[in-house]
Amino acid sequence: MTDLNELLKQTSRSLYLSASLLPQAVRPAFSVAYLLCRYADTIADTSLLPAEKRLEWIEIFPSFVTQPDEKKLLQLIKQISPTAANQAEEQLLRNFPACREAFSKLNQAQQQAILDVVQAVCSGMKIDLQTFPDEKSGQVKAFETPEELENYCHLMGGEPGLFWSRLIVETGGAKLYKNLFLPLGKDIGDALQIVNILRDLPRDLRIGRCYIPSDDLVEEGIIATDLLKPKFAPQFEPVKQKWIRWARKKLQSAHRYFNGLSLTQPRHRAAVAWPILWAADTLNLLEKEKNLLDPQVRVKITRNRVYATLAATPLILLSNFAFDKWLDYKLSGGKMPFSK
Repeated sequence: MTDLNELLKQTSRSLYLSASLLPQAVRPAFSVAYLLCRYADTIADTSLLPAEKRLEWIEIFPSFVTQPDEKKLLQLIKQISPTAANQAEEQLLRNFPACREAFSKLNQAQQQAILDVVQAVCSGMKIDLQTFPDEKSGQVKAFETPEELENYCHLMGGEPGLFWSRLIVETGGAKLYKNLFLPLGKDIGDALQIVNILRDLPRDLRIGRCYIPSDDLVEEGIIATDLLKPKFAPQFEPVKQKWIRWARKKLQSAHRYFNGLSLTQPRHRAAVAWPILWAADTLNLLEKEKNLLDPQVRVKITRNRVYATLAATPLILLSNFAFDKWLDYKLSGGKMPFSK
């Protein structure tokens, strides 16, 4: 039997850190959900198949989880395996049956939560394939309205945040009522997704994808193709700041979310705190970066920043006040935490 934990570690080391802290009761469900979404992502991004064919596979991918068709599955693996980005991803592709077997052993509530998040993420990938031009076309297209971007963030970030929150509720890790707790998880997921979009903007533009709405760009006198040129960074700055503010507002939900976690569940608290705090750190870097459009610029928090967060973990696990102050500091970039 393939070790799904090892597959998770090889495909996403940062996420593996958080997942490794989850209680054993939900860790397999989290691993299966993430690996299935990564599998779908590999299908959507393969350069071997035209967008139309990738769209067909994404349409039926969720059915592979509940009603596997071995013949079609082998056909799919054969078509896309040569495009695997690395050996770990190749191994992931070959071990889809192991993911499916692990899924079949989960309880009904976890299975349904996984199906919901896989369906949502696949819907986001369909938007990618239906909206944007072929990666090699040399063309760039943008979402038209802010609502389109927000909906995309809901599918690709908010729904995974909801899934994570449902696992926490299932194991009794939340003090808040379910109907109050789950929407906060969606807000946090939305924020994490827009962080990814802003951070990856130069790379996405060069495969024809501009997630930044054209309505926002037009207000500053620019269009999507202008973002390919670093010289337009000053005009893009107000748009960038708008979506950073949107992300920070969404991350404010992390206060109630974290305070809603039981103090008796330190693993849940650490797994939740880390990605939130690192997202806030990344937003600060994005805000300060004046050359975000330059493809040579890579916005990434340092290892020292990661280690500092890990070192502070015991304090924030024991004190909601400490977490609130630390998050406020990161979101504001202002006063030192715990200062008056």
